Amino acid sequence: MSADNSYHEPLESALKHALTYLDQLENTSVSAQASLDELRTRLSRPLVEEGTNAQQIIDELVSDTSGGLLGTMSGRFFGWVVGGSLPAALAADWLTSTWDQNAALYACSPAEAVIEEICGAWLKDLLGLPSEASFGLVTGCQMAHVTCLSAARNAILSDLGWDVERQGLNGSPPIKVLTSDQHHASVNRAIRILGLGTDCLISLPTNENGQLSPLALEEALKKYSPDPLIVVLHAGDLNIGAYDSFKELIPMAHSHNAWVHVDGAFGLWAAASAKYRHFLEGVEMANSWATDGHKWLNVPYDCGYAFVRNSKAHYNAMALKASYLVHDNNARDQFNWNPEWSRRGRGVATYAAIRELGRRGVSSLVERCCQYAHDLVTQIGALPGVSILWEPQINQGLLRFHDPKSMASEADHDDYTDEVISDILQSGEAFFGGTTWRNKRCMRVSVCSWRTTDDDIARVVSAVGEIISSKRKAFSEK
Repeated sequence: MSADNSYHEPLESALKHALTYLDQLENTSVSAQASLDELRTRLSRPLVEEGTNAQQIIDELVSDTSGGLLGTMSGRFFGWVVGGSLPAALAADWLTSTWDQNAALYACSPAEAVIEEICGAWLKDLLGLPSEASFGLVTGCQMAHVTCLSAARNAILSDLGWDVERQGLNGSPPIKVLTSDQHHASVNRAIRILGLGTDCLISLPTNENGQLSPLALEEALKKYSPDPLIVVLHAGDLNIGAYDSFKELIPMAHSHNAWVHVDGAFGLWAAASAKYRHFLEGVEMANSWATDGHKWLNVPYDCGYAFVRNSKAHYNAMALKASYLVHDNNARDQFNWNPEWSRRGRGVATYAAIRELGRRGVSSLVERCCQYAHDLVTQIGALPGVSILWEPQINQGLLRFHDPKSMASEADHDDYTDEVISDILQSGEAFFGGTTWRNKRCMRVSVCSWRTTDDDIARVVSAVGEIISSKRKAFSEK
């Protein structure tokens, strides 16, 4: 085979397998069915001396991974706030790999640099963020936090006369990070990566609605001022989708010269909907914002977005120059705004997704997911032995399953809830995750996919009902 057509057979094979996979989603288990030992046995092929035919590798790869993939593209996947990939976004991502550009500099790929520039403007418009904010496209909300908090570190220490990019942290004024006790673990990790240390993190109590207490924040601000402070607020927490009161808390934090960062991994997308954007009132006053694309925008992994009001601090924290690189004074060099040097052009899939949906499509996607989450929680919650711990206000809800035995303890209900989740996964009809919320085990319901339909909801509610009925019948026959 000549070099000119050496790609044809493997790519045609990949296309065939991909379309088969997508066409069979509704009839395939949403959870993985192959065991760890099975996957290791199939995939642990010997390292050969001579290479293998490309098409053969693709065919065997599909066969060997069978049963080892989660149905994250299915409309019945409700775990971890994972969205499926839109058709245009998936196709654009294939082209991104085909073009194989290093989207670090304008000089490396002019088209992808301009695409990313346009994506930033579109995203700020959709999310209701200040047009002057700088931005970076990163791997996910984890690195968006790192990017935004790097800018925060730069700005607040610079105000104190400390150049952290030159002097490092040794001997610098200590920074405190104030946030709610419901914060996501990715915030802890970002603080560790940045060398601030988790001892700097102060977790503050939340109210009955999962929101950071204004009184607790005010007391903490007074206690730790005038030390440099970062306040992390939440636009949709991981368990119940709670929104902090931005219009109240942000001015309070700013009055103590604190930098306010918003973790909006999925919840920031509510700004695209007239029905739900009231949850974000005042969020535009923050200093930085982080969100994901592979959640509610439904682009392929991996994709996240960082936005920073203080573009100078953002640039100073990330930018670099080297004599062997080609820098353009008029174009935007992407790696000046994110932690990565070698990086794929993830702006291409984002560009395609936003064009496919349009402003109305993004709004409709958000609103459909919220409605389906409510339908799932309330309909499953109406089944015997099920209680609703959190009725969705957006796309997140919590359910608890009760052990049918008399005098069952809370620990028994915890175990029984995990049993039901396991049985649902084993059935392959749906995927849900578990969580502990207010000291109780729950089934977390998260709807984030453009593919979810009314039929999916009815199918899943019926399947969960059958599982519960079967378990209760087995118990009664003991």
